[in-house]
Amino acid sequence: MVRGALAGAAAAAVWAASEAAVARLVGPPRGYSDVRLLGGLLAPDGARWPAVGLAAHIANGAAFGAAFRRLGGSGWKQGLLAAQAENLALWPAFAAIDRLHPDRRSGAWPPLVSNVRVLAYEAALHALFGVVLGVLAGPRRA
Repeated sequence: MVRGALAGAAAAAVWAASEAAVARLVGPPRGYSDVRLLGGLLAPDGARWPAVGLAAHIANGAAFGAAFRRLGGSGWKQGLLAAQAENLALWPAFAAIDRLHPDRRSGAWPPLVSNVRVLAYEAALHALFGVVLGVLAGPRRA
């Protein structure tokens, strides 16, 4: 389980480091990122959102990685499938985020739940996360 948590934290760090590049390719709303999404919800005062968002993102990755290993997940294919399943399962929560997030309420971001570029962005980064997680988590031992 520890190996899964470490793999998940590392995969989440790779995700965070890749957000700007993926945003340039996919074109979500200006300023949109998962780190900002989490940071804005958890530190709505604005000043601390980068650190809070990154910490929450890495903690989420660690928890996901631990669960992935605990449930028998291993390898990049299973990591990819697990991450995409999570993406699909969490997508309806964007309806609530559209009502709650400070960047949505201020008008800085358009509605997210119906934005195909946000969906593509999330799918691409979940794919990257899943592959990295699966590779780092390694094969299951018999």
